[in-house]
Amino acid sequence: MSTRAYILIETVVGRTSDVVQALSAMSEMKRVDPVTGPYDIVAIVEAKDLPALGDLISEKLHQIPGIAKTVSCLSVSA
Repeated sequence: MSTRAYILIETVVGRTSDVVQALSAMSEMKRVDPVTGPYDIVAIVEAKDLPALGDLISEKLHQIPGIAKTVSCLSVSA
C-alpha cells in the first residue's frame, strides 16, 4: 500500500507555471493543480511509504526553483 499526501504549495510571484511544469514531470505526482487562495498549487503525491514520501519532499520537491513554502497533508483513509 502506498502513502498519499496532499501538498499545498506557495510559489514565488511569477513562477507558478514553471513549478507546475516541474512537478508534472515527476512520476510520483498523481495530480498537480494550480489554484486560487492562500496557496498557488495543490499536488497529490504517492510514495511507497512515509520515509520515501519524506525523501521526495525534502530531496526533490524543495529543490524546485520557485517554491517558497509547502504544507504536507497526509491522507488517513484506509
